Amino acid sequence: MSSLRKALFYRIDGVILLLYVMLVAVGILAVFSVEHRATDVSLIMMNKSYMKQLTWFGYSLLLGFMILLTDSKLFSSIAFLAYTIGLAVLIVTIFAGVDVKGSRSWLGVGSFRFQPGEVAKIFTALALAKYLSLPETNFKLLKDRLIGVAIALLPAVMILLQKETGLALVYFCFFLVMYREGLPNAVLVVGFSVIALVLATLLIERKMLFIILTVLTILIGLLMRQTLRRKIPARIILAGAFLFSILFSQVAVPFAFKHVLQRHQIDRIFSTLGKEVPDEYDKTMVAGEEKKGNSSEYNVLQSKIAIGSGGFWGKGFLNGTSTKNQFVPEQNTDFIFCAIGEQFGFAGSAGLVILYLSMMLRIVYLGERQRSSFTRIYAYCVAAILFFHFAINISMTIGLAPVIGITLPFLSYGGSSLLSFSILIFILVRLDADRSALIR
Repeated sequence: MSSLRKALFYRIDGVILLLYVMLVAVGILAVFSVEHRATDVSLIMMNKSYMKQLTWFGYSLLLGFMILLTDSKLFSSIAFLAYTIGLAVLIVTIFAGVDVKGSRSWLGVGSFRFQPGEVAKIFTALALAKYLSLPETNFKLLKDRLIGVAIALLPAVMILLQKETGLALVYFCFFLVMYREGLPNAVLVVGFSVIALVLATLLIERKMLFIILTVLTILIGLLMRQTLRRKIPARIILAGAFLFSILFSQVAVPFAFKHVLQRHQIDRIFSTLGKEVPDEYDKTMVAGEEKKGNSSEYNVLQSKIAIGSGGFWGKGFLNGTSTKNQFVPEQNTDFIFCAIGEQFGFAGSAGLVILYLSMMLRIVYLGERQRSSFTRIYAYCVAAILFFHFAINISMTIGLAPVIGITLPFLSYGGSSLLSFSILIFILVRLDADRSALIR
């Protein structure tokens, strides 16, 4: 048994573990730099967030070691069961969750709290990998594609019901995985078209947008008139696209902003677009409250000031003015990137980006060298989750995306986040150690 374990540790990919440890270490130092004060009596103060994060790192390593000693076939065999349990916990959270900043996405026992939506990403990745790797799954069939989409988005629906929009959006990253497994290009075209239509609806007055869409449809009809005369399906598609665009822009988007999205979410979206919230979407006017400044706009402004003040080389470790004086809210969680940008400048920020890109490229490399389709798909799930968090969080801190409360992997303070990302990595490392085996 000991010789088998010794052989296992020789097969473990050390590069991915090294990158993991480096990112967590950078995160702990960043949280330390935000919280440390010259008046602190000691570096070891258990009430400080950096010590709690260090403790969570210890738990993550212990759990990771246990995962490495587990039979790799276990993760495939329990994938659907774990996914079902995860959904059940998400449903319980809707009704019994702890209210934190307007969302009920946390479960608590005494002083201990965790976010089931973070852990559910692991179960969803395993379940999607299991389903797509089944011999009877034919991803060219519409039925099987819809089942794959349902596996990916069911947790997102549960999390939306908990009023945690940012975390729910993460689950759309699984479309990247399904695209790798054969999802048609048309799905991506439709997806980007819908995003463009949403932006146009928010930036262009609705009557003008109706005229633009009508003129655009007529022009397309004139350019394709020969095809439209010969093929009835082409006419149906053009007419359907026009009808969908009109209903979506004139009815669906306004309805969502008036009756679905919360006030702070609307503020964040229009803040990112650089516009004031229109009167028809301003819920302070409906509630009869005094209109206040946009808090998310203030957060992003302070974030950009902090990052910009770092210049090329930064102000130096523990010398960040904005981070020291706590000008940036949530600076040890959602806005932890500010601490890197201010203290280590463009050079340090670029170095951090290179670390992340190196990890994601290494994960893709691990995925492509597998014999097992289950492991390959799971690896792409891990890479997609990391990419989505990384891209959205950094875009959020520099004002290129709405502030939706997405953590920066391995850096942001939080036990649920660190544990979930650590488990994702260690399961992948364990599966990769058996890359010569065919795991289903």
